[in-house]
Amino acid sequence: MYKVPPDHTKFKKGQSGNPKGRPKLPDLKELLAKVLGNADNGTTSAEAILSALEQRARRGDVRAAELLLDRAYGKPKQDVDLSGSMVTVIKPKPIADS
Repeated sequence: MYKVPPDHTKFKKGQSGNPKGRPKLPDLKELLAKVLGNADNGTTSAEAILSALEQRARRGDVRAAELLLDRAYGKPKQDVDLSGSMVTVIKPKPIADS
């Protein structure tokens, strides 16, 4: 093994090790619009998903109802009480048997 790599394997001065850079990710909004915008029997995919969620919520699926309500009205605000004091408990490490 060597601590410093040989000169012929090093990057040349002024030359990037990754000349093309990180590959660009596709635009998420465009992808979603393309996928969810496809009309099938007069309804878009987004409408079909919402309809299926609504049906599941009507049948008693609490998670589907929660998802619909959160999307429609937003999640409820939660108050956080920061006035209390913190207690730190430090446990000693167990002694390893030899």
